[in-house]
Amino acid sequence: MSTVVNIAAYKFAPLEGLKELREELLAHCKRANLKGTILLSTEGINLFVAGSREAIEVLVTRLRLIPGLAELTVKYSESEHQPFTRMLVRIKKEIIAFGVEGIDPARRPSPKLSPQELKSWLDEGRPVTLLDTRNDYEVKLGTFRGAKDVGITHFRDFPQAILQLPEELKEQPIVMFCTGGIRCEKAGPLMQREGYQQVYQLDGGILKYFEECGGAHYDGECFVFDQRVGVDPSLEETETNLCYACQAPLTHEETLDERYVPCKSCPYCYVSTEQQRERACQAREAAIARLVSPLPGSMPYDNDRPLRVPQEYDGKPVIEFLAGILPHVPRDEWAQIAGEGRLRTSDHQPMVLESLVKAGDRVLHHQPATIEPDVNVDIRVVYEDEAIAVVHKPAPLPLHASGRFHRNTLEWILREIYDPQKPRPVHRLDANTSGLVLFARTRHFAKLLQQQFTQGKVEKFYLALVSGHPVEDRFVSTAPISAEAGVFGSRSVDEEAGLPAETRFEVLARTTTADGKPVALVRCQPITGRTNQIRVHLWQLGHPIMGEQSYLADQKHGTTQTHTVDDPPLCLLAHQLSFQHPVSRERMTFTSQLPAWTNLAEK
Repeated sequence: MSTVVNIAAYKFAPLEGLKELREELLAHCKRANLKGTILLSTEGINLFVAGSREAIEVLVTRLRLIPGLAELTVKYSESEHQPFTRMLVRIKKEIIAFGVEGIDPARRPSPKLSPQELKSWLDEGRPVTLLDTRNDYEVKLGTFRGAKDVGITHFRDFPQAILQLPEELKEQPIVMFCTGGIRCEKAGPLMQREGYQQVYQLDGGILKYFEECGGAHYDGECFVFDQRVGVDPSLEETETNLCYACQAPLTHEETLDERYVPCKSCPYCYVSTEQQRERACQAREAAIARLVSPLPGSMPYDNDRPLRVPQEYDGKPVIEFLAGILPHVPRDEWAQIAGEGRLRTSDHQPMVLESLVKAGDRVLHHQPATIEPDVNVDIRVVYEDEAIAVVHKPAPLPLHASGRFHRNTLEWILREIYDPQKPRPVHRLDANTSGLVLFARTRHFAKLLQQQFTQGKVEKFYLALVSGHPVEDRFVSTAPISAEAGVFGSRSVDEEAGLPAETRFEVLARTTTADGKPVALVRCQPITGRTNQIRVHLWQLGHPIMGEQSYLADQKHGTTQTHTVDDPPLCLLAHQLSFQHPVSRERMTFTSQLPAWTNLAEK
């Protein structure tokens, strides 16, 4: 295979007619099968080009005919392959991005020091500060022995970086260097403007130094901006590779690291599966924060609240159905709603109270200009993958649409965030209860997970701060719970017709509050999954949960169904959730962070 000739050159000189020059050079290089990049600017030219020796020499001759470029200095090297993939000729504001106005290397350059002169200075041990103006990833491959690295990731950061240099350097000799010298053409005048008295540029940069002086006083290799990545002091290509993902230069040893995957990752950009998931969760939380500010239900909207007819009301008037499932709403109120045309069929036709319904029908309660109550939206995504999402639900926040809440619900918010997917909660959690909720990201996964709940394969543990001190450290309640909701949606113990229910309790700590009231921190394990089960069982045992507004002392029901954001919290937390992953079949356990109220119950 024939040798490929590589050239690097730059020249600060006023250039004109850039558009015409760009078209001419691009056409010329493509005809000659040259590849690389030529940057044109009113301040000069900067180029890296490779191809056959004959084509390169023709290009150099043509460039030197451009007014101002007659003395263009070119650095040559050779490689066994073409280091560039295409030919680009671009017009830029600057041929090296710096972003500082008033720097004119063509008219006001800083003094230069030849490679031979620098070597002599270093051979003699002359006191001098070698200042590396390159980016940190370039310095990593090699630099002059004892050189000072300014610690930048982009040359645009250089002006800010030199402000951190010791003040005494302004009176001392400094030799700055870069790959080919172009960056120092701008860095030098800037440092002079900032008060540095003895600033020199290494003429031609590291590559020119290698060409004339080899590797004397230099450790390592030099990063180059082409597919060779690095060259040694003899200007031969090294074994250094470039990470396709993050563009970090990699030594041969670093390519042997298990985190190096060609075209995917390296030790510097590798992100573990756990880290990827953590970042994904953080991104979801950020998206949620944007969505809920302002609250989605805080702006007036028309809401059609769906009410599905159960089998027991098949063939009955709609008023009987409504009074049966929502007994706290007076019949007179339903009459007014129907009279205003706000009681409708699923196809939005108006209904009268005598309209008959069938099992499975959807009756729509039209609610115009709805504004929903405020809720707590401090939602945390604990875990997510392609099948599931585990979310920490704050309180008060309804899990799904019900009553006054439609958009200000966890399900509505997550469906907006995960669109076009529609995450489905696979179990219930009261609006007033905080803690872990498991969502399935598709209907298929929801079915698999719900089977585990039905079969009792899911373990759930709650923490509750209760009133009083239970007599036993461990106790169980099997009180049956009413199947139908009572006033304000509450449940009660129904020994005759209630649904079987079982909750196991363990007292973790007993203490007293600041005002002398006895309280206990209790670990609760619901074996069945009835509505409000833990709350009802503790209430029936005489230990209602602190912050309760529905299940009060002395076996009384309250009149509040969903707390406001200003109310004291219900001290009930869905603390731990354990289930089998629907894809991997791995047993997974998640634990929520403890809220402040658990600190009240220290042993």
